[in-house]
Amino acid sequence: MRSGPAVGQAATVRLLLADSASLYWRAFHALPDTITAPDGTPVNAVRGFLDTLGRIAQARGSDHLVACWDDDWRPAWRVDLVPSYKAHRVEEARTVVEEPDAEEVPDLLSPQIPIIAEFCSALGIDVVGAPECEADDVIATLAIRHSGSGDDIDIASGDRDLVQLVGARVHLLYTGGTAKSRGGQPWVELDPAGVKERFEVAPDDYATMAALRGDPSDGLPGIPGIGQRTAVALIDAFGSLDAILAAAETDPGKPLTPRIAAALTEGADQVRRAYAVTQLSSRAHVPELAPPREPDRDRLEDLIDHYGLRASVQRLLVAMGSGQGAEE
Repeated sequence: MRSGPAVGQAATVRLLLADSASLYWRAFHALPDTITAPDGTPVNAVRGFLDTLGRIAQARGSDHLVACWDDDWRPAWRVDLVPSYKAHRVEEARTVVEEPDAEEVPDLLSPQIPIIAEFCSALGIDVVGAPECEADDVIATLAIRHSGSGDDIDIASGDRDLVQLVGARVHLLYTGGTAKSRGGQPWVELDPAGVKERFEVAPDDYATMAALRGDPSDGLPGIPGIGQRTAVALIDAFGSLDAILAAAETDPGKPLTPRIAAALTEGADQVRRAYAVTQLSSRAHVPELAPPREPDRDRLEDLIDHYGLRASVQRLLVAMGSGQGAEE
């Protein structure tokens, strides 16, 4: 790791929080499954994950990397609020595996996930999850904790919900969609102004917009007749979700037409639940981060011998400030 003060000390640290599932899922679909280990095991997601972290760490000068993990990809407390939350993914999975609460994961990707965790551990990158929490909640907890301590935070993810965290010290390196930054990087750096430009709302208003318009990717139904444009207009006119729902009761006129006001009044409980589901929990039980660890070179060599990927590992080690990488 780069030399310097540990996370939590007074001097500023640049912390990179990786939304692991988002990055390895994207890598799996971006790279051909003909990328294999010497024994034939597909490692396209592993290579893509390592290469993405290396490029980001190099570009951002990251001092400390953390792989944030989904210990629970569909927490019961979110399902209790909105039963349709990610339900479509469960239905799709039932055609693949005989597990009632499984998420559909391509057969060639599933075996690569523990390999990614192994490489992270050997590289000195902590894999951090929390009970009954998604990686987003882990990221929220760490981002709020460390930005409040004066650290600079980079979040690497293609998950739109994470725009809620963007602020003066928190930037989202957004890998969603096909757009690239001017430098050709496979991510777009979003600060508060960038969030407003891309999503038409400020970071603090994103959960309100998602609850109003719905989000099919997460199984959130939204209010009938309210799409992106109307949701943005309502937020611009009234501000918070509570204010929008209160205005619907009095039917004040545009942009609250009688039809939209009636739909909001009828769906008030539903939209409040969706808002609670979309909001990220910053109370995940995540311990304080220890100072960055040095890579375990012997273990790395064993992993490289078994899976290949020497060049990817070496590039990431150099980006992390750990010398010339694994031994030749």
